[in-house]
Amino acid sequence: MGNDAKKVLRIQRLINESTWLFSRKGASGFSAYSTADDVTQGIDGTALTAIVTGASSGIGVETARVLALRGVLVVMAVRNLDAGRNVKEAIHKEINGAKIDVMQLDLSSMASVRKFASEFQSSTLPLNILINNAGVMATPFMLSHDNIELQFATNHLGHFLLTNLLLDTMKLTARESKREGRIVNLSSKGHRIVYGEGNPFDHINDESGYFPRFAYGQSKLVNILHANEFSRRLKDEGVEITANSLHPGSIIMTDLMRHHDWRVSYVLNNSN
Repeated sequence: MGNDAKKVLRIQRLINESTWLFSRKGASGFSAYSTADDVTQGIDGTALTAIVTGASSGIGVETARVLALRGVLVVMAVRNLDAGRNVKEAIHKEINGAKIDVMQLDLSSMASVRKFASEFQSSTLPLNILINNAGVMATPFMLSHDNIELQFATNHLGHFLLTNLLLDTMKLTARESKREGRIVNLSSKGHRIVYGEGNPFDHINDESGYFPRFAYGQSKLVNILHANEFSRRLKDEGVEITANSLHPGSIIMTDLMRHHDWRVSYVLNNSN
């Protein structure tokens, strides 16, 4: 057998092995090939209201679409209202009767977070689900509107404040609806790639020691710590709300990757 034929057979074997791996179903009954449509099949969300941050691009768009597909009233919390309205229009074209609202939210501004929370509460809508999805990744050094390193401010502090401001509404909704609420923080496997000394809270704005991907990993690590501590406190209070963090999958090719490169993807996918 020639070298070319051996290479073809080796490639085919790798394809077969990867196909088996990704198609293998886990305890949930789903595999890596399962879509959000598959996972939510048969779920009736018509009595639920959800907020999805960063719903005008990437994972946020698909999250909003599938929730709307299952009847959930979705509030798209977006920085760019025009982009959000375009997504809303596209969802309406696909899903007849989709319940979608668009509200402005800039997570890098504490004033914007407070304004959003106040306006949402003024709407008197219930809140069953809060999906803290929005984020920035591996950006050059920049400060937020409040003069805090941008990735930490956007990925963690904005969502931390938003969650706290909306928590009473979620508690009331869970109590009155008798349905468990959900808080979901979109984290990342990138939480493993952080500064060696841990979270440098005392010099988070130090540009001289700033490394974009360490700063990203730091913000994602704190997303996990936030969800873990929230989960513990809610359980201690006996509140019917769960808080979780998740890694959405490796190499999700969205606009989040605009400051990213293949070398970091390789590290993330091959770290234990």
